[in-house]
Amino acid sequence: MPNFTVLAKPIDMSGGFKDFFDTIGLTGGGLVTKGIAAVIAVIAVRMLLQLSNDPKSALQKGSMAVGTLFVAVILALYGDTLFSTVTNAKS
Repeated sequence: MPNFTVLAKPIDMSGGFKDFFDTIGLTGGGLVTKGIAAVIAVIAVRMLLQLSNDPKSALQKGSMAVGTLFVAVILALYGDTLFSTVTNAKS
């Protein structure tokens, strides 16, 4: 009989999406902020690809696109921490 190697321990996923998000370390709010950051990053890359040939306007639009991409990266990295203070506020 072959000897099988266990690659991962079994996890009970009967709780649905909550169990899945707990295993990957994301909450619902964290997933939403990652999704928003991804959409903003796609918009920033699109802005970079639509630069014109005029150097002045290209520099202006390019710097705006880089700033938008920076906001998307910061939101992806720290968005769950930034918004956790809003959702967990106590009166």
